[in-house]
Amino acid sequence: MTATLEVAAGVGTIRLDRPPMNALDIATQDRLKELAEEATRRDDVRAVVIYGGEKVFAAGADIKEMQAMDHAAMVVRSGALQESFTAVARIPKPVVAAVNGYALGGGCELALCADFRIAADNAKLGQPEILLGVIPGAGGTQRLARLVGPSKAKDLIFTGRHVKAEEALTIGLVDRVVPAAEVYEQAHAWAARLAQGPAIALRAAKESIDAGLETDLDTGLAIERTWFAGLFATEDRQRGMRSFVEEGPGKAKFI
Repeated sequence: MTATLEVAAGVGTIRLDRPPMNALDIATQDRLKELAEEATRRDDVRAVVIYGGEKVFAAGADIKEMQAMDHAAMVVRSGALQESFTAVARIPKPVVAAVNGYALGGGCELALCADFRIAADNAKLGQPEILLGVIPGAGGTQRLARLVGPSKAKDLIFTGRHVKAEEALTIGLVDRVVPAAEVYEQAHAWAARLAQGPAIALRAAKESIDAGLETDLDTGLAIERTWFAGLFATEDRQRGMRSFVEEGPGKAKFI
């Protein structure tokens, strides 16, 4: 298998496993889609960590595989490529990317699909596709610009340069930088904490934010209002408010 899903204590770890650099070939792309859909379906998965191992997150697409493809072949494949990454982005549960080493090209695009990115102090991220005569094709031109702004995204995409961890933190490409040996541990801890939270409310929060970013303010407020009212039908809402009134904030045990 080029990637696996392991579940423990409510946290599902999607682990890339295609040595030596976790190149995202077609088989790995398709496998990521399968695992993202599995993580979405499974009730025992409450949060997700995406991890490439101790040395590298993912160094990009399989260039030798792409070199053999012509325009007609890529017209067919590009949709499936984007769908595999979109499946990760649409997991309706908290998702954190644990980034060691290189996250380049498709690897960076995969990290962009997470809600939160924890990077090793030796990590390097970037979208170097321009150096191959192409542009990012798995969401990089869209998700990167939404995350760091169009000017910074154009800088990275136009030049193809690599960004070290501290610069990535400064521009908002990653959310936390930690020693390399602690990346997975801290990512898992973040996910485990949220795995104990109210699952439907977390889904509501994620979908409201993500959908709201794609529309105007009034429509975004309508999305928020619908989810907000709907949560009053959940047992977790009853538990949370009862616990607040009787015990104080932050002590509720959700189901």
